[in-house]
Amino acid sequence: MSETSIPNLIKHFGNTSSTVTVMNPKTAKPIYELPQQSAEQVAEAVRAARLAQPAWANTPARERAAWLYALHDLILEEQDKLMDIVQLETGKARAHAFEEVAGGLGAARYYAKVGPKALRPKKTVAGVPVLTKTWVNHVPVGVVGVITPWNYPLALCLLDVLPALMAGNAVVQKSDNQTTLTALFSRHLAIRAGLDPALWTIVVGDGAVVGNALTDNADYIAFTGSAATGSQVGARAAARLIPFSLELGGKNPMIILESAKLDMAAETLIGGAFGSAGQLCVSIERAYVPNHLKDEFLAVLKDKVDSLKLGSSSDFSMDIGTLTGANQLARVQGFVEDATDKGAELITGGKTLSDLGPYYYAPTILTGVTKDMKMFAGEVFGPVVAVYGYDSIKEAIALANDTTEGLNASVVGNKSEATKVASQIMAGTVNINEGFRATFASLDSPMGGMKRSGHGRRNGVEGLLKYTESQTIGLQKGLLNFPWKGNQYNRMAPLLNLLSKVMRRL
Repeated sequence: MSETSIPNLIKHFGNTSSTVTVMNPKTAKPIYELPQQSAEQVAEAVRAARLAQPAWANTPARERAAWLYALHDLILEEQDKLMDIVQLETGKARAHAFEEVAGGLGAARYYAKVGPKALRPKKTVAGVPVLTKTWVNHVPVGVVGVITPWNYPLALCLLDVLPALMAGNAVVQKSDNQTTLTALFSRHLAIRAGLDPALWTIVVGDGAVVGNALTDNADYIAFTGSAATGSQVGARAAARLIPFSLELGGKNPMIILESAKLDMAAETLIGGAFGSAGQLCVSIERAYVPNHLKDEFLAVLKDKVDSLKLGSSSDFSMDIGTLTGANQLARVQGFVEDATDKGAELITGGKTLSDLGPYYYAPTILTGVTKDMKMFAGEVFGPVVAVYGYDSIKEAIALANDTTEGLNASVVGNKSEATKVASQIMAGTVNINEGFRATFASLDSPMGGMKRSGHGRRNGVEGLLKYTESQTIGLQKGLLNFPWKGNQYNRMAPLLNLLSKVMRRL
């Protein structure tokens, strides 16, 4: 039996008193039984990680970077198997599984490249130049708890786990039950690349048990998920005075400008709204188009959406995969039925495609969505987009900003005009002539939400240093080494005043 078979992978969890059945989204048939762990087992995993972490923290950053490069090469080598596992657990189209692999490769390569320099002690300007020297060390926080969702189980795992490890921490990751194989196989590759197994542990179980236990024991929490759960995680972490970051949901807008080519705008909206069947926090869920172009745009968009191919085959022939489970299907149906029952116009879609599989849902376009409908402000998290009209750019920007979330946005049109509009949208990332990939794939740029869409950032140097504590070291030289008593200031005060005047002039 292969060392990466399902039974061998789930041996990681040891003996537990209960299991849950993980289902294949494409067939609704069982894949395997997944052990469920207790709060005590989570606490023990954190204790074991804490014992292993100091040796890793003392490993030179360049050696940690070399491990990341080795992992990068293994991900590249094993990408087909990784995509197979992602598709098995999520039902994604192959293209969207590949995007996850690309995200993992980018994270490994980026942090291997920038990590050693970013983590190097940084000289700072001392209070008394020449006579005092100061520098800042970036000290790993210790054990990072990473709570990952089911919708992007590879990319969103590695985008948090790898910088945490590069910074010299150990990681205990709570994987979603549905996508634990992806996490386990990723960890398997990390160990093959040379990582001490104790430095990356995976725990699974009910969120109220395992997630809370992780937040109660780790030294830092990185959470990706819903705003409702994220606010609870943040409050629990804050009660312990430990740092945390939250990447939460969005009700992401696209503004289509007068200068946009409607054919290109429709393609951009499809890419932004229906990637991974819309099950992505940065997916576009609402689009704004000039009123006099709205009917023409809807006709172009409908033709393109109706030509999309649905399926999750092991090649790149399909455009959209399935929703990941019964709960997701019920959620999406509930939003669409509520909107149409209250008068929204269904342009296309709005139905299940049971001939393809139990959870396939047709890409859906609606118009006439009003404030009394759940879809107006609620995150659908599925292949559904609402199209609205506007009369002025000022109105379009106001409509785009009329939300409690601020994760991602898009502007389509002339580059110069789109750039001006983009800067006025209250979202952590804004893409011009793209839905979300321009920013999502740019690992050197921080990603995160404004308003209720999160706290802190992932990616970029910022996404590495957040897993460290800044420690300032000060070295005083001989001329200032004297007893700091009141009478000594008779000599020192005039000198310090003179020094302040000189420094102000400089």
